[in-house]
Amino acid sequence: MKKKRKTMDGRVQADVHIRHGWKAAVFNGLSMLFISLLAAACVIPFIFILAGSFSSESAIAVNGYSLLPQEFTLDAYRSVFHMGNSIPQAYIVTIFITLAGTAIGLLTTSVSGYVLSRPDFKHRNKFAFFIYFTTLFSAGMIPSYLVNVNILHLNNNIWVLILPAVMNPFNIFLFRNFVKSIPHDLVESARIDGAGDFKIYYKVIMPLAKPAVATIGLFLALGYWNEWFRCNLYIKNTDLYTLQYFLQSMMANLSAMMSEKGLVDSVASLPGETMKLATAIIATGPVLLFYPFVQRYFVGGLTIGGVKG
Repeated sequence: MKKKRKTMDGRVQADVHIRHGWKAAVFNGLSMLFISLLAAACVIPFIFILAGSFSSESAIAVNGYSLLPQEFTLDAYRSVFHMGNSIPQAYIVTIFITLAGTAIGLLTTSVSGYVLSRPDFKHRNKFAFFIYFTTLFSAGMIPSYLVNVNILHLNNNIWVLILPAVMNPFNIFLFRNFVKSIPHDLVESARIDGAGDFKIYYKVIMPLAKPAVATIGLFLALGYWNEWFRCNLYIKNTDLYTLQYFLQSMMANLSAMMSEKGLVDSVASLPGETMKLATAIIATGPVLLFYPFVQRYFVGGLTIGGVKG
């Protein structure tokens, strides 16, 4: 249905109104209901964890979990943070490897993806095949351990938590495919104006590739923040424990660690269940605060980089 109206300068302009049938209304309603249920399924468990971490151990044992704290207390957080300097030190290590690993990973990934996307790079397909080949066949854990320990001598070194995860074939191809969606005329125009390869990279490509950079940066940051496996393999110095590995070790060896610190005589008096919930909040809280800042770039960077090839 079209409706005509006059503009301020006297011209007639037509407004186009599209009528949606009842089928479209039903489809939109069911879609909203499905998305709402899916969102609730993701949010409600976290609310249970948050409320339980502020509840007393006895209330949870008697009444179970609820959406609101029962007998509000901070005993769980006091018990977790009453571990001397271990928690702050683990936070420092995790924050350092997350920032350093994400920065180095973004640099190496973006440079590799940009080079592989350039049509004037003669051997780009050969290098792309070599990178892709590593996704099909992996050397395995034992060769990786031998390289990191016997050749690179990274055992019990904080860089063993950073360097092995810097390059990821999926991220390289994701960035390459995104750069392919950028018109090559922009690169040629910059080259005509006298810009070199590095200037084109950080003056033209990187500003236009913000969605891909945010997406890959989120992947890298989450991987480094949740790092615990390599810490378990290579790190023996407790000062280099990551937050995830320290919390996992603390909960697995709660009785021994608490008696070592002289906090209690018996593990029975500790808020064991609520401490588990508190450790989950401590580990995931910073990620929940960080994600909204990159969420608006995430979908665009992932879909464009993943579809175009």
